[in-house]
Amino acid sequence: MAVTASREPSESEPEVRTRAGVLRGGREAGLAVFRGIPFAEPPVGSLRFAAPEPVRGWDGVRPAVAYGPPPPQSGVLGASRDTVGDDWLTVNVWTPEPDPEAGLPVMVWIPGGGYAMGHSGLPEYDAGHLAGSGVVVVTLNYRLGVEGFAQIEGAPADRGLLDQVAALRWVRDDIRAFGGDPDRVTVFGQSAGGGSVAALLAMPRAAGLFHRAVAQSVPGTFFSPELAADIAATLAAELGVRPTVSGLSAVAPARLSAAGDAMSARMARFRERWGRITHRPIPFAPVVDGDVLPTTPWQALAGGAARDVGLLVGHTRDEHRLFGLIDGVLGQVTHEQTETALRMLAPGPGGARRYREAFPAATDEELYELVNADWLFRMPSLHLADAQIAGGGRAHLYELTWPAPGLGGVLGACHGLDVPLVFGNLGSGQTAALIGDPPSPEAEELSARMREAWTAFAAHGDPGWPPYDAGHRLARLFDTPSRVTAYPEETSRLLWQHHDFPALPLLAR
Repeated sequence: MAVTASREPSESEPEVRTRAGVLRGGREAGLAVFRGIPFAEPPVGSLRFAAPEPVRGWDGVRPAVAYGPPPPQSGVLGASRDTVGDDWLTVNVWTPEPDPEAGLPVMVWIPGGGYAMGHSGLPEYDAGHLAGSGVVVVTLNYRLGVEGFAQIEGAPADRGLLDQVAALRWVRDDIRAFGGDPDRVTVFGQSAGGGSVAALLAMPRAAGLFHRAVAQSVPGTFFSPELAADIAATLAAELGVRPTVSGLSAVAPARLSAAGDAMSARMARFRERWGRITHRPIPFAPVVDGDVLPTTPWQALAGGAARDVGLLVGHTRDEHRLFGLIDGVLGQVTHEQTETALRMLAPGPGGARRYREAFPAATDEELYELVNADWLFRMPSLHLADAQIAGGGRAHLYELTWPAPGLGGVLGACHGLDVPLVFGNLGSGQTAALIGDPPSPEAEELSARMREAWTAFAAHGDPGWPPYDAGHRLARLFDTPSRVTAYPEETSRLLWQHHDFPALPLLAR
């Protein structure tokens, strides 16, 4: 590992001693910032497709001023599949005061990206605004796609989740040196990051590593081992190798990522075998393997697995509209496309008919958006709150209803809009396009209110509105102005009330 000659730390180059060695960071806007800190050994060579191994120590002072390389990932939305370096498993820390006596609340961010793309070095995840509110913020990388989530013979399941657990162990053991309180750790994440938070709540390996959780736009896609194994076998066969550690280790990471993208593009042809996930399409997700992830999050929480962990959970109103734009169907959804979506996604017998009866004034496009949003994000998020209180725990519910003014205002309160608002990065990163340039005073005010709620929840478990319960179903609607009211998606709730989001099965071989 790279080291520098020791010298006295300066005010602009703060130093922190971790278990593995001394780190030298930098100062930004009054915060001490440390980037690219390894929390596990690079998962390559003999460690490829293995559970993460603790990082080896180093001598001297290690610079911590640059993000670590992104893990290999999908190129569907323009990200490079090629990585520079193999130190994929790193964390970054923003702290108001790197003093072991500071005892500040800690927030650990898990990026989203469909379990196939995304990394902590994206500008939208710069945590300067959040940490400026008096918390220590940690952002992390984890393995994605085939590397992190494919069901591979001879490898542990859910390696991406195991990476997250390893990062949380690093936080437990080292965050005090950065001014954080290891007994006040909150995990938070959005989309696949929100699904990861839900999974961590259900994982025995993660128990005790965090004390509160914020799950933003939780996807309901968790795979059975049979489904995940069939997907991996299909991908491996198209590469001409076996779906084993030895077979897939012969394939370069960038080529594996490209193969995942190619399979994703062809998933519709596997509709009779893989079912609902071919509609989006979603080739990778956490696997309910019975060991790393014993049950689905909804089953685990209803059984009391997280009753001692405070939960803040919610979604945006128009979760699917962004995907309509990406798919090129926004404003052009046909009756046939709507019927297919209703037939595939609506819950229970007669689900398509019941959707049309429940929303009699809805157009085809509105029904298409509703059933997609309900299946993928809205109802899984709501059901997580229901499961938490059923298991004796405490939950706070929210919905983001503020319509995004960017891109001509066509996306409404779309998926991902919460990310720039929570981080306060309204003018940087891809998600800033949703906010508009320049950000309006309303956007600035809403962002401040969301940051205030998230950091208050991390500090003392109360985001500023009453807990959710089965009687009143109160939720905070983030808008301009915001308000507390009964959860507004009651019609959808009733349609989905008996669905339990089981692990998705393999339908046929």
